[in-house]
Amino acid sequence: MPKTSSLLTAFVCLSTCSFSVIADNDQTKTVNPPSKADTHTAPEVEYFPSTWGVGIGVRKADIPYATENDDVYDVMPLIEFENDYFYLNGLEGGVHLWKNDEHQVNIYSRFRFVDIPKEYQNQTQSDAFDFGFQYRFQKDGLEADVAIMSDGNKRMYGYTRTQYHWQGGDWQLNPYAQFQWKSNDFNEHYYGLELADPGAGLAFSAGVNARYHLASNLYLLGNFGVTRLEDDIYHLPTIENQYQFDSFLGFGFFPDNKRPNTNPVPKESGEFLRVAHGWATPSNLNDILTGNAKGDRYNNQMTSLFYGIPLSNSLFNLPIDLYLTTGAVWHHDSEVQDNLAEGVLAVKAFYTIDLGWRFRIGVAEGLSYVSDVTYIEGSELDEKDYRPSKLLNYLDFSFDVNLGDVFNHAPMKNAWLGYSIHHRSGIFETSSAFGRIKGGSNYNSVYLQWHF
Repeated sequence: MPKTSSLLTAFVCLSTCSFSVIADNDQTKTVNPPSKADTHTAPEVEYFPSTWGVGIGVRKADIPYATENDDVYDVMPLIEFENDYFYLNGLEGGVHLWKNDEHQVNIYSRFRFVDIPKEYQNQTQSDAFDFGFQYRFQKDGLEADVAIMSDGNKRMYGYTRTQYHWQGGDWQLNPYAQFQWKSNDFNEHYYGLELADPGAGLAFSAGVNARYHLASNLYLLGNFGVTRLEDDIYHLPTIENQYQFDSFLGFGFFPDNKRPNTNPVPKESGEFLRVAHGWATPSNLNDILTGNAKGDRYNNQMTSLFYGIPLSNSLFNLPIDLYLTTGAVWHHDSEVQDNLAEGVLAVKAFYTIDLGWRFRIGVAEGLSYVSDVTYIEGSELDEKDYRPSKLLNYLDFSFDVNLGDVFNHAPMKNAWLGYSIHHRSGIFETSSAFGRIKGGSNYNSVYLQWHF
């Protein structure tokens, strides 16, 4: 099966730029209140973006191959965001090379599933974020896309997709139809399994994405789709089903559509930069959270820089600050590993407790990709006989204190000193996107975070 490291690296580069989004093209809105008696120009007021979200759910898909298993399940995290520079839409995203109100040209990445029995997914790890270029047209609720893509071994394919976005009451529906052209090399590898050559072909897909507003920021997410493989694929000895059905059910947190988000961004919760240094531990999350963490005998360490974009200052009407955050992590060389890089994309939530000094509890959920597997992660997976995955689920747990309060010094009111756990894992073998592994890595870190 193909190597995917180059394209996953491209995905991380894409997602760290500053990875189901259709809304405003601007991250912020400005408003100039009418002047009264004087002629001074009122200052522009920044507003939170109206397009953001984080969710998770279970995808079920039919297996088209001639196997004893008929279907496969995956747990998939989703992130949504859009501004003038890039967009994230669940399992796809793009960096805008050029755009106006109706047209855009993007560097584009999209996740490609290869639905095979889960017992083979750890060794093959053929699911991947592929890379290419996309043209998109948007007008009112109509959206049309054309993209040309390639997998990690330059097997080409492309698609054209039309979808319509409709909203009424608590429902948001997005019906779509798509044609996918696949090259001879693509079909020979993924459907002929290098045993038969069906030639190039054209598949057709259709379905609907749905979102239902439950309460406040909580939404129910659903999807149902069907793909018809071309006749030349269906007649291969490796293929059993011409029609492949897939569905998704989950939940997510998004702006409350009954309470438009038009609150000005307060200065103290603006963008942030976080610098951290961490030390690896072979202990799991439970041991760390209960104070029983052990040190890494090889003293592996990392240094990270995170940037945060404010999304909202409330969740479920509670004073919870939300940020889209991207991070660049450098894992230092040691006796057992070389220098290597890591990219992170996540949504981070902070809850502030005022006890005279302000304290914050933070939690983040997202994706992490490493240029090579770290020793602390690889050694654990070797013991469990897993093939490591460079792409894993990312969690961050943090606790910090405001330095302005500690030193009673107003110029430091935007500075926070804290502790965090940097966590990568495969979500207990539930996701083919993360290599169907159970395990990962943890780093205890200290950080300084500055809001501006």
